[in-house]
Amino acid sequence: MKALASWCVRHRVVVVLLWLAALLGTGVLSQSVGSAYSNSFSLPNTESTQALSLLQQAAPKVAGDREQIVFHTSNGAKVTDPEVQATITTMLDEVAKVPHVSSITSPYGPGGSTQISANGTTGFATVTFDRQEQYISTAVAKQFVAAAQTANRAPNLQVAVAGQVAESANRVSFGGTLPGVILAGVVLLLVFGSVFAMALPLVSALASLGTAIGLIGLLSHGVKMPQFSPTLVLLIGLGVGVDYALFIVTRHRQGLIAGSDVESSIVNAVNTSGRAVLFAGIIVCIALLGMFALGVSFLYGLAIAAALGVLLTMVAALTLLPALLGFIGPRVLSRRQKKELATTGPRVVGTGTKGFWPKWAAFIEERPILPAVVALVVVVLVALPFFSLRLGSSDQGNDPVGTTTRQAYDLLASGFGPGFNGPLLLVTQSPAQADAQALDRLAAAVTAQPGVAKVVAPVSLPAKNGNQVSLITVYPTTAPQDVATTNLIDHLRQQTIPAAIAGTSVRAYVGGNTAIFVDFARVLSSKLPLFIGLVVVLSFLLLTMVFRSIIIPLTAAAMNLLSIGAAFGVLVAVFQWGWLGSVFQVNRAGPIEAFLPVMLFAILFGLSMDYEVFLISRIHEEWLKSDDNNAAVRKGLASTGKTITAAALIMILVFGSFMLGGLRVIKEFGLGLAAGILIDALVIRMAIVPSVMFLIGRANWWFPSWLDRILPHLGVEPDLPPSVEEPEGPAAPAEPVRV
Repeated sequence: MKALASWCVRHRVVVVLLWLAALLGTGVLSQSVGSAYSNSFSLPNTESTQALSLLQQAAPKVAGDREQIVFHTSNGAKVTDPEVQATITTMLDEVAKVPHVSSITSPYGPGGSTQISANGTTGFATVTFDRQEQYISTAVAKQFVAAAQTANRAPNLQVAVAGQVAESANRVSFGGTLPGVILAGVVLLLVFGSVFAMALPLVSALASLGTAIGLIGLLSHGVKMPQFSPTLVLLIGLGVGVDYALFIVTRHRQGLIAGSDVESSIVNAVNTSGRAVLFAGIIVCIALLGMFALGVSFLYGLAIAAALGVLLTMVAALTLLPALLGFIGPRVLSRRQKKELATTGPRVVGTGTKGFWPKWAAFIEERPILPAVVALVVVVLVALPFFSLRLGSSDQGNDPVGTTTRQAYDLLASGFGPGFNGPLLLVTQSPAQADAQALDRLAAAVTAQPGVAKVVAPVSLPAKNGNQVSLITVYPTTAPQDVATTNLIDHLRQQTIPAAIAGTSVRAYVGGNTAIFVDFARVLSSKLPLFIGLVVVLSFLLLTMVFRSIIIPLTAAAMNLLSIGAAFGVLVAVFQWGWLGSVFQVNRAGPIEAFLPVMLFAILFGLSMDYEVFLISRIHEEWLKSDDNNAAVRKGLASTGKTITAAALIMILVFGSFMLGGLRVIKEFGLGLAAGILIDALVIRMAIVPSVMFLIGRANWWFPSWLDRILPHLGVEPDLPPSVEEPEGPAAPAEPVRV
């Protein structure tokens, strides 16, 4: 680390040019090549996958994604009026020319009257593609939506499109990226009191994130990544990148105030705080890449994208930031600090008794039980809603009001019922000579099932390998995201269908997008314990090797789980229960996205470990000097409290600003991360952790000798003489003034 920092400072022009070339090169290349984001995932050994496989084998051209083009008339016009019918028919002819469109079921065709509402003002056409949405490019999706919306030019006619392909054509909202950057800059300016010191963390984070976004766009051609991957990387990387740079800049400023020259101070900052940044970044990447253990392909691309963003922000903090610090020299200090340094001479920051954080550390040392109990009660109360967590997939009724998918959802819900936004596909398989009456009995049984609004008569597909495959479309009475719809799917699978086909050779599977998302939630829920256990164990081992302690890693794991539980408690209260929904612009209460617990756990666990490492590494540094647990905890908290809380505030503002975006999933990420960081940094790290360390005493640092011999040594603190760790410089006084 020392050699790396020295090289970057002395060759700062080369470092800046290399980063500039990486930023511009990846950006230009990504723009010229384009991106290929797709919401692709597979769920082996699930009923919805079996249904899809049967369709693909029997009739590949009708096994693709199904979209609904919804049209609504106003001012007394009816869907069946000749001029309206002519407009819709012309539009459907244009849609049929879109690549990968294999068939269109028009409301004006045979049996199409069921696709027109009772009052005659709303109708829909079903468009079937020859492949699933993840294999349809964004350009084709936009062409499809544009072709459908050509009918909007007709008077008294509104046309909108619902479905996964239409969803991919929506513009991806980057939420509050700009507000987040502005708010982070304001906090940095207040903390540092210097425009140069404020700008450096932002420049470092933005340069690395710009490069990461370009690389992710290129990687999307080889790795399936969801469309919101760039937004998520910005969300995580902006907060993490500013935080990492903040810790190094703060340590550098402390070195300058202690009397060190610019280069020595930068080298010492990277050699101390930079080590903590490196270790913390590795833990975040481990937590993110741990999602590969789930075996769900949808998460692979997200894990790679997010880990790449964190990796580049970490590398920028360790290379680009030292180079930039070398350029600006002592101007990283505020005017007041430079004036005080010239007047009173060097001083060691954070070792006195004045100021809030030294007083807070002394207060906790005197009465550790009180803050620990109060803080723990607060965290537990916030986390209680977590036990009501329901995973699922929010439907398109949560999309921003102006999008075509939201308009189509509302039109279908008002004209036919909310369940028409998420039809179930009942796929059957039977010998070609099987009794056709068995399928009629099955359709009748499903029709009689409570919660079913309508069932379309079975449609036979071409026989293959001696088997007949048929398709029955089932419309529930409730919305796709409702718990009643999930219960209906379970009832059909477990009771209605088995009873209807008992004694026959028919096999039936419930599929369709709604069923796929139900299965997706269950697959992730079943594998979540394995993922959590893997990440916790790996992090525990790393902390054990670094701090040579058993108690500290155990405490860190428990505290991290507490903060994550609190984050989910807030999410459940707002998005699932609808508390303060109008404040957070939550359109409808509904389930938490199925993949959110995995992603949020990985990110929050990694970020929580960041604060743990920054706090404990400083405490450990003091412990190695003094061999006094209470003094080490007190000094470590006093010297890092301001920086950690400032870093947390920046993250909270950055993550919270993403609530301004229109996508529900990004809002969930933003609120969950902001709430988790708030609880973790301000309540757990600044109150519970130091209180527990004061109560445990020297046992914090107990480590069996046999384990010490087995495990490798990974040091966050450099093995340097005190004169280098805390440079005093050629000050006028013999001893630095301690404040």
